[in-house]
Amino acid sequence: MHTEPSRAEAATLYVVATPIGNLRDITLRALDVLRSVDLVAAEDTRHTRRLLEHHGISAKLLASHEHNERGAGERIVAALAAGHSVALVTDAGTPAISDPGSVVVRCARAAGFAVVPVPGASAAIAAMSAAGLDETGFLFLGFLPSRTDARRRMVETFAVSVVPVVLYEAPHRVRESLTDLLAVLGAQRRVTVCRELTKLFESIHEIALGDAVEWLDADANRERGEFVLVVHAAIADDTVAAREASRILALLTQDLPASQAAKLAARITGGRRNELYAEALRLKPEPEENE
Repeated sequence: MHTEPSRAEAATLYVVATPIGNLRDITLRALDVLRSVDLVAAEDTRHTRRLLEHHGISAKLLASHEHNERGAGERIVAALAAGHSVALVTDAGTPAISDPGSVVVRCARAAGFAVVPVPGASAAIAAMSAAGLDETGFLFLGFLPSRTDARRRMVETFAVSVVPVVLYEAPHRVRESLTDLLAVLGAQRRVTVCRELTKLFESIHEIALGDAVEWLDADANRERGEFVLVVHAAIADDTVAAREASRILALLTQDLPASQAAKLAARITGGRRNELYAEALRLKPEPEENE
């Protein structure tokens, strides 16, 4: 086992994982590399400067984010060609994992320079470790699409997944994503909602999708912060029929009132109309009649 401090090698790009929240969640090796490289390419130089100053590190910084990544990649390759060492970091977690970085890595590799991963904190792994699920694997998809139709199509691709699915979500879209997960996967599918992992207001809550939006509504603070959603695996037993009924119901409620959608879904699937109607009302509440 290599235990010597990691010193930066010339003409090498280091892909360095940084904390996802708690500033102490950084590896000793990452600190060694950040202290010794000639240049740190950062998603947000102000954010990274605070991290470096917290650990007593001074470094030359270069901005490398999603809006300038191609140009930043060229400048980083030029620095590598001049014999310099470069550390690539993002605001939180690992570069190129639901964050900028892949373009820079490809540029460096294409130019023939060494690319060395320096692993560390991961929100996906942290969430899975606290979810308490039995499956030995999981599917990581990062952020869902921002548009409802594209998001629902993506959710349909893992509707019958036999392993958990890990998603990232921003606070302004978590409600919409949970709504679409419910529409496609059904009310009984469970999800572990992880918010602000490793930070001061961290919370981890397991809940059925049918109750998730109501749970958010119960406390305005629950919709704040960065989210990891762990969608539990589909159950391979007689609930398959119930999931299919929920899927069909979700499609029908897009164009029909809840009562009609439930009636038609019951005819198609053989499901119980009363249960389907209750689920349809969660998806599409009917307007109250004026008395």
